[in-house]
Amino acid sequence: MTSVWRKIVDPDKRFSEFNWVGDLFGGVTTAVISLPLALAFGVASGAGPQAGLYGAVFVGLFAALFGGTRTLISEPTGPMTVVMTAVITTLIAADPENGLAMAFAVVVVAGLTQIGFGIFRLGRYITLMPYSVISGFMSGIGVLLILMQLGPLTGQASPGGGAVGVVTALPEMAAGIRWPEASLAILALVVLFAMPKAWRKFCPPHLLALVIGSVASLTFFASADLNRIGEIPMGLPDFQIPVFSQEQLRIILIEGMILGLLGCIDSLLTAMIADSLTRKHHDSNRELIGQGVGNLFSGLFGGLPGAGATMGTVVNIQVGARSPAAGVVRALLLLMVVLVLAPLLESVPMAVLAAIAFKVGFDILDWSFLKRVHHVSRSATLIMYGVMGLTVFVDLVIAVGLGVFIANVLTIDRLSKLQSADIRTITTSDAELPLSPEERELFERGKGQIILLYLSGPMIFGVAKAIARQHDAIESKQGKALIIDLHDVPILSTTIALALENVVLEARKAELPVYIGGASGKTRIRLESIDKTGTGELAFRDNRLEALEAALTHVEDIPQAD
Repeated sequence: MTSVWRKIVDPDKRFSEFNWVGDLFGGVTTAVISLPLALAFGVASGAGPQAGLYGAVFVGLFAALFGGTRTLISEPTGPMTVVMTAVITTLIAADPENGLAMAFAVVVVAGLTQIGFGIFRLGRYITLMPYSVISGFMSGIGVLLILMQLGPLTGQASPGGGAVGVVTALPEMAAGIRWPEASLAILALVVLFAMPKAWRKFCPPHLLALVIGSVASLTFFASADLNRIGEIPMGLPDFQIPVFSQEQLRIILIEGMILGLLGCIDSLLTAMIADSLTRKHHDSNRELIGQGVGNLFSGLFGGLPGAGATMGTVVNIQVGARSPAAGVVRALLLLMVVLVLAPLLESVPMAVLAAIAFKVGFDILDWSFLKRVHHVSRSATLIMYGVMGLTVFVDLVIAVGLGVFIANVLTIDRLSKLQSADIRTITTSDAELPLSPEERELFERGKGQIILLYLSGPMIFGVAKAIARQHDAIESKQGKALIIDLHDVPILSTTIALALENVVLEARKAELPVYIGGASGKTRIRLESIDKTGTGELAFRDNRLEALEAALTHVEDIPQAD
């Protein structure tokens, strides 16, 4: 039994550092932190507080058991909630009867997407995004989460239409403020923002705001008609079986893959933070599988999607947790709340939960980068604010996709300009060229009749134009032999290989023999495959010295004019 456990759940011995005090205390502490957040996210999403609790239980439990990070705490998060809210709103509007069940089917697809990413070992590619894009995306999510709470904070329903709908409805919302609930929200926000840091070590501000707000509502507004959580179903959740059409299935698959990708990014970024605090290294692919299993079960039983939560993870590490046992303990404690303590939560005011979600949105904003991005670079500033604006007012996927595309284009342009400087056509010994004394002697013996096309560094498609510009330089030098030096080229893209093919063809039209020196490994294989298109057999030499010897032999064999 023990061997089966290790192979399936703990192949990397993540539980080997289990310690009773640290892991149990970590589990209890993070459960206390997770409770108000799970309730707030459940209500904010429109799925109900029980959906937030179920998500915290299922995602937290299975991600801890099957994930690849020792101390990661997984639960519904702000970014996942924002996307899930849009999914629920869209699907319920399209099909009021089955919309919510279909939304949970989206969570199932998200889980399967994450499992697929982990199985195909795509984890290391997920976070390969410029920081300006990540910062703009997360800050946009924070703004969205804040805007979603403006209605509940003032005792009103949140207007539809996304961020644009909220912004256009602000005058009406300001005129319709319900002051009993707005007062409770203000009280909760004061607790959340003004609680001294020293107190936070003993009591999480979110829990304190939840307790103080609930007590105040029962003491000072007992007779007021407040929006409260109400009855929370006790016991284990029911298995969700959605019924949908073929068109709805397409929507579910697309939204599920988007949600799954967001969960991958959210979780792996948090795992990297955990690594920096614990000096350990997480397994990205295994983490994605664990997160996927958690979201799969959460969706099957009507829970919100989740991901690695930064705040819970940091607190978990700070109180001494060292193994996934803390995440398991936390999930089991929250399950006890669902099974036994749910009636105690029924009187919690919605305005207080909205205040908690508002504070989470405020914390998601990347204040550090927002304050100094304009000092970093103009392009980073434009990308960050552009992604942020698209996230808030257009679409999350468009924001990330366009941001990554523009950032990569700018990066490729900068790299291409740098690499272009390392492409030179020379006929005389160059002091800057790293030639050995023997190579330099051979080059000088050529008396300017050996043309050397020198390339250095990774040759990506952006430098193709720089190679093309060397055609005229080769013709103007009127040499008798051409050497293409690839000794210092570790990477050669297909585009560059084709550009070199054109150089070879032009040289042969001018009856210049071409010698390729130093091409090895994949670079040589790529050139040989390109050469099959019609340039004929290329004259490969193992190194630059052999290429110079062959070129010099050819030049010296040519009769010189009197």
